[in-house]
Amino acid sequence: MAVMAEKPPASVSQSVLLEQYLILAKAAKGIAAVGLIKQVLEAPGIYVFGELLDMPNIKELATGESASYFHLLNVFAYGTFTNYLENKTKFPELTQAMITKLRHLTIVSLATKSKCIPYSTLLKELDLHNLRELEDLIIEVIYADIVRGKLDQKNNQLEIDYTIGRDIQTDDVNTVVSILQEWCTSCETILSNIESQITKANSLKDFNMKQKQQIETEVNNIKKNLKDQSQDSEEQMATDSRESVTDKAGKKPSKTKGLRGSSGKFWQKSS
Repeated sequence: MAVMAEKPPASVSQSVLLEQYLILAKAAKGIAAVGLIKQVLEAPGIYVFGELLDMPNIKELATGESASYFHLLNVFAYGTFTNYLENKTKFPELTQAMITKLRHLTIVSLATKSKCIPYSTLLKELDLHNLRELEDLIIEVIYADIVRGKLDQKNNQLEIDYTIGRDIQTDDVNTVVSILQEWCTSCETILSNIESQITKANSLKDFNMKQKQQIETEVNNIKKNLKDQSQDSEEQMATDSRESVTDKAGKKPSKTKGLRGSSGKFWQKSS
């Protein structure tokens, strides 16, 4: 059975929600910057962090005592829950809100790669152990409007209709450009094929119109010939009728004379 999640109400855009933290990051240093990162990673509705990573005061954390928070912010920007688990000792401990958000982001990453995600893949990537937890998490993601789709419980998979985009690393720009170029090339090919089909359709339409006109002309000619033949036949019948009447009128009645024979009978003689 497929379960549709109800569409959530319109929410404030991520850029607006992130803006207040970007303003604070201009003045936050050291421990204050770490506290800011913690707040952002727990804040509901914020799923992009690239602009925050570019802030000078945040970049300074990369080589200091609080480098683990800078690297954790990178995981939230570009990574998945599996990336966190594989290097768990290198990161600070996550709160439950952080864990939930990173799992949300992991679903987003999976949704950008496949339109149908098996439950088995989701359970593994999210480090969950039962379907109830998984489906509750998926419903949260759909309600947050970062992924739109439906739960296909019959086939044990999540069907994706839409997903937000995640932050892109500089190294990935060339890959994105290449994908877009391939997409443009594919669109041009499809457009060319459509134009070719349109040309063929127009040619076929013109041919069919000419055929139709030719058939209509032939039908009209046949009708005219039949009408002419009918008129000729009627005229011939009328002529034959007049000639018959004339012939009958021109014949003279035969005259007979009565002769009496020796036996006393009369014999007729045509004159």
